[in-house]
Amino acid sequence: MSKDKSLAAVALITSLFFIWGFALNLNPILIPHLKKACQLTDFQSSLIDSASYVAYFLLPIPAAQFMKKYSYKGGIILGLLLFSFGAALFYPAAAVRNYGFFLGALFVVFSGMAFLETAANPLITLIGDPASATQRINFAQSFNGMAAALAPFIGGTYILSGKVLTDAQEKAMPPAQLEAYLNHEASSVQIPFIVISIAVFVVAAFVWRTKFPAIKEESPETKAIEDKPLMGRISALLGNKHLMRGVVAEFFYVGGQACVTSFFIRYSEHVAGFGEHKAASLLSIGLLLFMFGRLSGTALMSFFNPVKLLVTYAIINIGLIAAAVTLQGPGLVYVLMAVLFFMSIMFPTIFSLSIRGLGPQTKLGSSLVIMGIVGGAILPPVMGQLSDMFNIQIAYIVPGVSFAVILWFALQNVKVKKLDVVGGH
Repeated sequence: MSKDKSLAAVALITSLFFIWGFALNLNPILIPHLKKACQLTDFQSSLIDSASYVAYFLLPIPAAQFMKKYSYKGGIILGLLLFSFGAALFYPAAAVRNYGFFLGALFVVFSGMAFLETAANPLITLIGDPASATQRINFAQSFNGMAAALAPFIGGTYILSGKVLTDAQEKAMPPAQLEAYLNHEASSVQIPFIVISIAVFVVAAFVWRTKFPAIKEESPETKAIEDKPLMGRISALLGNKHLMRGVVAEFFYVGGQACVTSFFIRYSEHVAGFGEHKAASLLSIGLLLFMFGRLSGTALMSFFNPVKLLVTYAIINIGLIAAAVTLQGPGLVYVLMAVLFFMSIMFPTIFSLSIRGLGPQTKLGSSLVIMGIVGGAILPPVMGQLSDMFNIQIAYIVPGVSFAVILWFALQNVKVKKLDVVGGH
């Protein structure tokens, strides 16, 4: 395969990192937007995260089996087509203003994303010179971080209207006027998601027309292990206490991250009185801090023990969340932005610690750790329920608990002297 064609394949795979980073970080915009348009409670609006992360939980193993039979390229094309179709479903969902329809559309989008992430993370390391595999995945993940920062800003600009009615104002409006207002709010997602759908479909067409190199990733030893019965291999890993602690830590990390970002706009409105557009812009800046935190944290790991850095960042975030929950004033929004910076190294560090020493079982062990991502489906509804019972500020106790669990996990591994940190989310 020519170098130019190999570069084209790498460029397309890199675009996948941007695509799923953008989609995942539109959820913090959709949560307050659909809460308003569909007249939801905080608990109900949090089901946006549940629909998204349940797909991430259910689809990776079927996606891996599909790609084993039809290749990485086939999996990527199917993932992009699912993503494009799900995004297109936002148009009729908004037309009928049905929340269940929206959730179904999101599930389809994130089912496609599960295929993309299952394929792209290993494929970016396997295409091209093995010596530069680490540089390729770090480069690709930088596009994921860029998309994460852009999504709230673009979504806030083209989806959020900036107009939020109080309960009293809604009750005072004539029914026909209220219905027109709600329908107008719902319709604002139609054009942006049709544009996303078309863009993703175009990427699918490019992938279809691009020749991918043949991939051989399994050594004979690994293949011999993977030919054994799956349930027996899973049972053996479930008995690995260290791995299971990693699954728990990743569950709480992903759940905590989803909570911090998904309710950021609601929190900004509550504690500071910021409007939707300003809050969305601040979230974009916060996610830029997350990206810079990942880059600076990776650099610091060259000089400091990664586990001790994880301990330090977890302690700092516990303190920041305590301030965000107990203090008053608009400055607390910036405290929450700092939380994003200090959570930046957590996913890859937990992941790398969890799979340490698994040998030929590393691939399956990695899948189990990734399944901990279901925390993003479970903890936001817990937080939403607490917000409905008390208020959104009190509800930020939930990510505080998450960071406490991460601290516990880090302390369990504090004697680890050397760690090659891989992966990211």
